[in-house]
Amino acid sequence: MEIIDIIKKINDRQLFVPAFQREYVWKRENAKDLVRSLLRKYPTGTMLTWETSSPPELKGGFEYDPKQGSVKLILDGQQRITTLYMLITGLTPPYYSEDEIGQPIFDLHVNLETLELEYYKKNRMENAPAWVNLTSVFKGDINPRDITDQIATREGVDRLSRDREDPIYQNIRSIERIKERAFLEQEIPSTASLKEAIDIFYIVNASGVNLSDAELALAQISGYWPKAREEFKTKLQQLEARGWGFKLDFIVFLLLAIIHRQGSKMEKLHLEKDNTSIREVWNALESRILDYVCGILQSHAYVDHSSEINSPYALVPLIAYVYGKPDWRLDEREIESCVKWFYYSQIRQRYISQLPAKLDRDLRIISESEAPFEELLANIGEERPLEIKPSEFEGRDIRHPLFSLMRWYFKSQGAVCFGTGLQLHKNMGKAYALERDHIFAYAVLRDSEYYDMDNRYDYAAAQEITNRAILTGIENRSKAAKSADVYLNQVKSRFPNALRLQCVPEDENLWKLENFKAFLKARRALLADALNHYLDNLSVAKRTFKPTVSVSDLIERGESSELEFKSTLRWNLHAAKVDKKMEEVILKSIAAFSNADGGTLIIGVADDGEILGLENDYNSLKSPDKDGFELHLRNLVNNAYGKGYATTNLSLRFSLINDLDVCEVLIKRGNEPIYTEAADGSGQRRKVFYVRSGNSSQGLDIDEAAKYIKDRFES
Repeated sequence: MEIIDIIKKINDRQLFVPAFQREYVWKRENAKDLVRSLLRKYPTGTMLTWETSSPPELKGGFEYDPKQGSVKLILDGQQRITTLYMLITGLTPPYYSEDEIGQPIFDLHVNLETLELEYYKKNRMENAPAWVNLTSVFKGDINPRDITDQIATREGVDRLSRDREDPIYQNIRSIERIKERAFLEQEIPSTASLKEAIDIFYIVNASGVNLSDAELALAQISGYWPKAREEFKTKLQQLEARGWGFKLDFIVFLLLAIIHRQGSKMEKLHLEKDNTSIREVWNALESRILDYVCGILQSHAYVDHSSEINSPYALVPLIAYVYGKPDWRLDEREIESCVKWFYYSQIRQRYISQLPAKLDRDLRIISESEAPFEELLANIGEERPLEIKPSEFEGRDIRHPLFSLMRWYFKSQGAVCFGTGLQLHKNMGKAYALERDHIFAYAVLRDSEYYDMDNRYDYAAAQEITNRAILTGIENRSKAAKSADVYLNQVKSRFPNALRLQCVPEDENLWKLENFKAFLKARRALLADALNHYLDNLSVAKRTFKPTVSVSDLIERGESSELEFKSTLRWNLHAAKVDKKMEEVILKSIAAFSNADGGTLIIGVADDGEILGLENDYNSLKSPDKDGFELHLRNLVNNAYGKGYATTNLSLRFSLINDLDVCEVLIKRGNEPIYTEAADGSGQRRKVFYVRSGNSSQGLDIDEAAKYIKDRFES
């Protein structure tokens, strides 16, 4: 279908967009890339449509009238179509309101001599006749002769040469011909049901990266609950007005967490059988639980808005836990447990990567443990030390989560702004919003004889969070670049407790410019002591946790991101002989778990959960029993990953199920990356970095592995 015909059908109410589609999310760069591809005659994708006389709810508030007969819906390609509609007509398409367009893409300009595309820049385009608004070209408002005359006048000639004029005429025609380009239309049969149409929509999008799993799940939910998207958006707007900004994905994660106790496998929300459950859960979330949990964080954790949180998904276990309470409320001990875990989830960046897998693990604990947040906290402690060291502040700027904890701690102590004396917690009015300012002014450090801002260590010290104070916006803008000793003496005289409440060293000798780095060292120690004391004294009972889930229960659950089954250790069941490749598969799985968040490998169980036992493996060993099996496995691991690895990182348990032995291998989260030697397609041996991906182990290429290692082991 030609682009101009698509636009006409939209205007004539012959082409619609279903409400289950996500909003317009393209950015200006996406729009520019699309037009550039069209000008170069590159392929630009297809559109998926469905003609039906039983349409779902439609975007734009259109009400279907059966007298219309069948109508055509755009199921895939609406981001491109919406973009072209706006650029060609200069208007918002009728299925969207202006406030639903996230980033306006109007005002794209084109250089008629070079076909360069750029959004309007006054200093570049104001007196440059060749730069014109792209929409004006599409609408026929650009006369090429006017453009060539203006260029000629600007260059001081009577008329441009033919070599200069002809390309301008040709380029205008090339732009106009974009409207004649066609998108290949793929049509869903009109006999398809709504569920079938959404399934096809899902399959089309699942093959690319256009939609997240949560967005695809929301499309399915909207198919059997047409008002879902609008209800979710209405509540999110209410929360955002109070400072709590969440995306639609967040709601989908909550529904999955509460109904299925998982953070992965979004496809579980695709089925209409969940319609009643989803509505019941949403009613509780919308009417009470979301506000209640945000209120707990505001009143007990001193989090005034969501921008202070490094990952909003830390709220998912909290909200799932509250939902599971009979009256949807917590007592004082439970609140303190939740807050303490929340703080550590932030500073130890629990959900900064591998979100679905970590939520799977944590939500299982939420649903099964008698003291879930104590156990979740213990898990964080196994992965990373809970104690905050003064060295952790070195070179860390305000993007580090320790800065958020500093701010929450200051609020909890009743800290005040150095200039206004107002408490930092819950000040009203935009002028009094919290900001962070350098204690030793950057300009003073830059101009001093002691420090060189071109030196990366000096620059990092100047930007370190220990050189920051929390002020109200009105104070920050009125505060001049004073020497620290002058400024801090003024603060001390006006508000004597203000410095102590923000952990600022009160030794005035440290306020001198030449002692700046000694000041940072002293404040690191003060902050570490204060934050550790604060966290330690949140009343959480210390307990020792032991596994409560039997191996049979684990097997019944099936494979997941933290659980894998292997039929044998070294015996090839098909070839009926010992096979070294089977041992390599075991090592690969162990490495993948170690490089991720740990997990459990059960040997002697088929992929489908059938219990096979270890008899074949036993009979292949010199010592045909459990001891021989364990010794052989540990030797394999030690040879692959170094002596002592198995002792430190693995624990083995044997269980008898249906008179057959199985071996449960518990792999800890590794402190260092490990590589596995494996044969490639040509038979060459090489080292591969494996991680867990869903319920399998996946090798990463060099670039992916480097980024993963940096995020997982160095952050």
